[in-house]
Amino acid sequence: MRGQLIRRYFVTGLLIWVPLAITAWVLSLIVGTLDQSLHLLPLTIHPKRWLGFDLPGAGVVLTLLIIFVTGVLAANFIGQHLVVWWERLLARIPVVNSIYKSVKQVSDTLFSPSGNAFRKALLVQYPRQGAWTIAFLTGQPGGDVVNHLGGDYVSVYVPTTPNPTSGFFLMMPRQDVVELDMSVDEALKYIISMGVVAPPAKAGAALPTRSA
Repeated sequence: MRGQLIRRYFVTGLLIWVPLAITAWVLSLIVGTLDQSLHLLPLTIHPKRWLGFDLPGAGVVLTLLIIFVTGVLAANFIGQHLVVWWERLLARIPVVNSIYKSVKQVSDTLFSPSGNAFRKALLVQYPRQGAWTIAFLTGQPGGDVVNHLGGDYVSVYVPTTPNPTSGFFLMMPRQDVVELDMSVDEALKYIISMGVVAPPAKAGAALPTRSA
């Protein structure tokens, strides 16, 4: 009886400290990475020169300030012309041009206020028939790919767990995907938690079926 009580207290303590520890580790990793931006500052205005010690988080403030000022400058007429000039300059550099265009298209889709990278949460059979996983609708196939696909296809992104930033891009027949009555945020939480944190079931929800 006493052993069960001790184990219960120990597990309760783990449930409190593990999320806090992981959160602190992720934040320290982000802050440490962004603090590297302090190397861009001249030594005369470096915080360490004035304070005598490194100030954790100063790089985060500097990075956010640079992003904000860049956005302010790029939003006006002169800034827009500078951005166009900069992009034309990069377009003349081999290799850099291809990389920059690809990354820019992805970032415009992900961060644009009018963009919607993950449009719907889906249920798909992957990596084999009979095994189901959550995916996200990203659009429809385009370019020459359409000429080689017969029928109605959709583009989907199948994320990995617990890190949804990596995954697989698939083009699947529309009839083989099931649209879920679940928001994208709920689906992401479900994936990150490896199925532990499931969204509440909604009335009238049906089991997934696959069209013949």
